[in-house]
Amino acid sequence: MTTQLSIKTFDELTSVDIYHILRARSQVFVVEQNCAYQDMDELDFDCLHLVAHQNEALVGYCRIIPPEYNRLRSNLSAADTDSLNTAMSAIGRVLVLSEHRGQGIARQMMIQAIAHCRKKYGKKRPIIISAQTYLLSFYQSLGFVPEGDYYLEDNIEHVKMVLRVAKKSKVKKPPSGGSGVASKVLGVLLLLFSLMFVAGLIYLMT
Repeated sequence: MTTQLSIKTFDELTSVDIYHILRARSQVFVVEQNCAYQDMDELDFDCLHLVAHQNEALVGYCRIIPPEYNRLRSNLSAADTDSLNTAMSAIGRVLVLSEHRGQGIARQMMIQAIAHCRKKYGKKRPIIISAQTYLLSFYQSLGFVPEGDYYLEDNIEHVKMVLRVAKKSKVKKPPSGGSGVASKVLGVLLLLFSLMFVAGLIYLMT
């Protein structure tokens, strides 16, 4: 079944859109995970909302938090100063309704969300998430790298994960000095052999 993905600001969402989004978030994060916590927060107004639909029914969702509103902070090594001083966008509230799991919808959503972050906030800007640890391998398969210790958030184990742009390493050409010396030596030897050959011919002809 075809999955349609759309990204909207909060103001672009209809009241029906908001109802189905909040219903799905409550269904997964509160009821299914048996976790009583305040899902609705002030961030929703400033986020981008990515919704996955099948036959006009919501089957998956995540939200993109712009760098200026993101509260998550990276624990990157002190040597990585460029990343430390760069505000990151974040992806959160990632869900697929239970009856639609196993179809690759979460991967489609994350790929779309990552691409949108790259396009809107910069190709070289890292992206951070607070991942539930049972999904660690899934996010690693998308390029996210865990950093820091595991921690409890609403009694569920999480870990920070960061997606950075891989730096392209320049392929160094082997130094040409060695091959140049070898060719010079070979040229000298050929010249010597030629001279010896000519000298031998002259000797035989006299």
